[in-house]
Amino acid sequence: MIRMASGWFYLSCLLLGSLGSMCILFTIYWMQYWRGGFAWNGSIYMFNWHPVLMVAGMVVFYGGASLVYRLPQSWVGPKLPWKLLHAALHLMAFILTVVGLVAVFTFHNHGKIANLYSLHSWLGITAVFLFACQWCLGFAVFLLPWASMWLRSLLKPIHVFFGAAILSLSIASVISGINEKLFFSLKNTTRPYNSLPSEAVFANSTGMLVAAFGLLVLYILLASSWKRPEPGILTDRQPLLHDGE
Repeated sequence: MIRMASGWFYLSCLLLGSLGSMCILFTIYWMQYWRGGFAWNGSIYMFNWHPVLMVAGMVVFYGGASLVYRLPQSWVGPKLPWKLLHAALHLMAFILTVVGLVAVFTFHNHGKIANLYSLHSWLGITAVFLFACQWCLGFAVFLLPWASMWLRSLLKPIHVFFGAAILSLSIASVISGINEKLFFSLKNTTRPYNSLPSEAVFANSTGMLVAAFGLLVLYILLASSWKRPEPGILTDRQPLLHDGE
């Protein structure tokens, strides 16, 4: 059963990597082919960095970072290297997210467009704010050595819950952002959104990929057979890791 669970885990990771790569590549292609490409000059082409970086940071990198402790190799040996990897991947996700926010706010300010008025922006900024709080709390309590085991045990379920909640908010924000972008971009064209032109089909498909990626991450996080065992109950899983699986 353990070997089967491990096999399904790695198969899921392979699928997850493929989905994550497709999410980023599809978003890049959408912005390049239909929206004119990229620049960093306050124009609409600067805005095009926003969806790419938010999908990469708040969905793909964030989701991947959340699964570090599901790797069977993390079940044995010291936890510090895995804590550092977990924190570093989340930090990379946060940096991409901040650059993505700079892109959209700069474009809005340059074009005298209001900020933070839509549901999409509310969901997104809430997810980013919670992400910042989550990273700082995790760094202070789980990475630095000062916190007691009692405090870590108390905060761990909260940390895990908000990890999944932030990913869910991010997915909702990305999907609503895709929808909002299509409504704005196809509003005064010969083929509006409701006629489902090729751009709309492609962007909707990108949104479905993001949803599939997020759901798979949440499934892996919730699957009990793939959770890191508590200390003292790992004896039947250690031989599996020594065999290279």
